[in-house]
Amino acid sequence: MDGDGGGAAAAHHHTRSPEDVFRDFRARRAGIVKALTTDVERFYQMCDPEKENLCLYGLPNETWEVTLPAEEVPPELPEPALGINFARDGMIEKDWLSLVAVHSDAWLLSVAFYFGARFGFDKDARRRLFTMINNLPTVYEIVTGVAKKQSKAPNGSSKSSKSNSKPSKQTNSNSKPAKPAHPKEDDDSGQEDGEEDQAYLCGSCGESYANGEFWICCDVCEKWFHGKCVRITPAKAEHIKQYKCPSCSSKRSRE
Repeated sequence: MDGDGGGAAAAHHHTRSPEDVFRDFRARRAGIVKALTTDVERFYQMCDPEKENLCLYGLPNETWEVTLPAEEVPPELPEPALGINFARDGMIEKDWLSLVAVHSDAWLLSVAFYFGARFGFDKDARRRLFTMINNLPTVYEIVTGVAKKQSKAPNGSSKSSKSNSKPSKQTNSNSKPAKPAHPKEDDDSGQEDGEEDQAYLCGSCGESYANGEFWICCDVCEKWFHGKCVRITPAKAEHIKQYKCPSCSSKRSRE
């Protein structure tokens, strides 16, 4: 199992730039994205919970493999999350893929910074690398569909302040999915206003939340939608156990 180290071995000789490491990062990331999107059926099959601890590797040639962790300790490169296959059957497939995506993001970053440390990057080089990486959507954002419209999901609490149309002063329909709220602060604490500016944009029309409108949150991608944009009324919402927005629903059927 030396495939995943291929890029590392080649990297010893001359000095490497942040751009080189970024190219490696991008290629590995492309492999992982394939596993979690276009090749998802095959990836799912390979992650059999009956097998031992499996890892998802993104390789420097933009492919992926699911295999056992490296035998040597410590391995040549940081290891991806172990045992992703064990969670597979205990979760909704989309949630499981999101979980693998988050761990893959962490792994990709750790590999990039491992190279950065090994090639002796100074802080400017590290910053350059980090900036290039951050200009790309994360694997998680791609897998959950957030990347298409970079509006922050309502749970990304950033504490800035302006704008007072707070989704917390939501309609009083008791439909549980319909609250773009911060349950902890009701109405007037004021200090958390403002994140709505980015956070509460309708995933469908891109418009922001207006007081008293009925909103619903997709349980898969966690984006908020105007009820009217996705044709869900408060009454309908009462009966929905798990709401999937149109794009998450159509993703399922395309796969």
